[in-house]
This record gives sequence, structure tokens and C-alpha cells, in this order.
Amino acid sequence: MIERAAVDGPLAGLLVADFSRVLAGPYATMLLADLGAEVVKVESPEGDETRSWTPPARDGVSTYYLGINRGKRSIALDLRDEADAAAGRELARRADVVIENFRPGGLAKYGLDFESVRAANPAVVYASISGFGSGAGRNVPGYDLMVQAISGLMSLTGDPEGPPFRAGISVFDVMAGNHAAIGILAALRHRDATGRGQHVEVNLLSSALTGLVNHSSAYVAGGTVPYRMGNAHPSVFPYEPLPTADNDLIVTAANDRQFRNLCEVLGIPEIADDPRFARNADRTERREELRPILVERLATRGALEWFDLLVEAGVPSGPINTVDGGFAMAERFELDPVVEVGEGERAVPTTRHPVRFSETPVSYRLPPPELDEHGAALRKWLGDREEDGRG
Repeated sequence: MIERAAVDGPLAGLLVADFSRVLAGPYATMLLADLGAEVVKVESPEGDETRSWTPPARDGVSTYYLGINRGKRSIALDLRDEADAAAGRELARRADVVIENFRPGGLAKYGLDFESVRAANPAVVYASISGFGSGAGRNVPGYDLMVQAISGLMSLTGDPEGPPFRAGISVFDVMAGNHAAIGILAALRHRDATGRGQHVEVNLLSSALTGLVNHSSAYVAGGTVPYRMGNAHPSVFPYEPLPTADNDLIVTAANDRQFRNLCEVLGIPEIADDPRFARNADRTERREELRPILVERLATRGALEWFDLLVEAGVPSGPINTVDGGFAMAERFELDPVVEVGEGERAVPTTRHPVRFSETPVSYRLPPPELDEHGAALRKWLGDREEDGRG
């Protein structure tokens, strides 16, 4: 049996065979590992590509890789080698969950596609992440930047008079990873009730289109093609950065009560009673009239001073930080955003799991693994037919 660290967690006892790489799949399996699942990361002999995506690096290892691979054990398998492929099949046979992001059908030649794995393991929850699904888009490689372009997100991002821009992160990879984790948990719930596994499919483009939320609905329900508005919101005002005496400040007054509170703090309560701005629809339609009135008052104090005053009054707002400022703000709010995983020289600072549980806390028991770090132990376990259990 795999030597396991003592862990509780809501997913304790589950074995996840992770045949994914780069971002969406590894992010999903890290979330599952945080929740107590035993995750075995299967890598090619060259390793996950993100290991070498530098700069930046920590002790020679890509911080990209470190950020999405804690809590896992690594085994390097060359699936073109029959012995290694057999080990991969045995791992899949014992697993509760298999997750992969090869091109659709790409694992069939190794006997690791859903139908082959299900034949040996009928209760398996098998999750596939692709760029564009298993239909007509099956042969199109999927990268987040491609999907940001194809989905329409880039057409919504940037200055109205400038070129389209990508988001600053691989937003749809992260979104697809979250959707995969949700799908896996739902399928496990179904398995608990019926004893049957199933195939869970997630693709980046579908994640993107649902992730465009109000913009998607504007098109499918309203027949409107959204357009680039910079930092402005198409349906709410104020809901954007506004200049203060020193720096820009995000000001969001998404309902009439918040707008009235904003006007009170700014010392212009009469504006909240002005029929031109009484309702959100009025404010949005007349944003070019309202914006100078707000900016004139905001110019009398700095962004951080306004932030404290507005938050106290119940008006959502915030300074525009760099990433270090975001972590500092999380510390200020006692969110403890950084957790150290591992001990001694292997200790790695990572970002805290976003969910907190009152009864089954998240665990951070293993640092991101070195390539094939656990390979010898895993090969012995997989080769021991007498020890034919999970975990």
C-alpha cells in the first residue's frame, strides 16, 4: 500500500490518477489533494512542461509548477513503453478518479481511454479536459490564449479605442479546472448512490462561454453582441476605477442604496435624489453626466482614505494593487493567504486553498513533488498483486 500521511479531509480515502499536465488538470487535482484525496501525478520522463516555465523560479524550480502541484506524488511513466503503460493501466484500475487532458482519444492506444479503464474499473469517475470537446473540435489543440480569442473574451478586454487584450491570467484554464473538480465531485456523489462511475467531460470553450456570464446572456437572450468598454460596466454605474487625489479607486455602487451611501460619504446627498440619477438604469444611461460630479468630490482625498470611508459606509470599493498589495490586503483581512507546505529545505510557500470547512479542514501535507520522486514506491505498490486495494 502507498505509505500515506495521516489525513482526514472530506475526500480522504479517494485515489486520483492524474494523467493531466500544464494548468487546468493539475489545478483541479491540487484542489482535490487539498481536500484529502491521494493524488498520483503521472508524468512523462521529461516531466510536466510547467516545471521549466521560468522565470520566475524558486531553488531552480518554476514557481508556475510549484503553484499548482502541492499534495501529490509523482511517477514518471513513458506510456510508449509497454511496462510503463501497464503500470499506468494498473493505477487507473485501482483509482477512484482518473483525470486526463490528452487530445480526445489520445490515450486509447495505451488502453487508458474511458472505455478501456471502465472495463477494468466499472466504478471509476473518469474526467477528460480538452480545448474544444470530443466532437468536431477534437483535433484542435486547446490553449487558454486561443480560447480567450475564440470565445470573444479578448473582444471585451482593453481600451475601446485600442486592440483586444488577453486577461492577465489563464482564466479559462483555471475555470475549466474548477468545473472539472465540480464535475468529479458530482459524479462521485452519483457513484456513492448507484455504484456506477461515469465519464465527465470539460472543455475550455464551454467553460469560457458560461464564464462570460452577463455577456453571454446579452447575446443568447438579448441578441446583443457586447463590445469593449475598457473598465466600464455595460449595465451598472458607477462600477469602474475613478481618479482620486493620488491614485485611481474602484468604486462600485450596484444598487440605489449603495449609491445613496456613496453620495452621503462624498458630501453630495442631493445627487441621490436627483431624478436624473435616481435609479441604476438612469445612472448608467447618464454616466457621462454623473462621472464628473463624482470625480470632483473624489479629488479631495486619496484613494486609501476614501477606501476606509466608503467601506465603513457599506459602499464596495478598493485600491488597484499590484499582486503583493493583494496579499497584503488579504493579511489585513486575516485571510492568512500563504501556507507553507513541506519541511526544512523542501518547504514551499503556496497560496491557501480558497474554501474553509468547519468540520473537515483542508490539509497541506506534501510539497510539490520532484519528477518521479515517488516512482520507486509506486512501482512496487502497483506491481504487488497481493496488495490490490486503493490508497
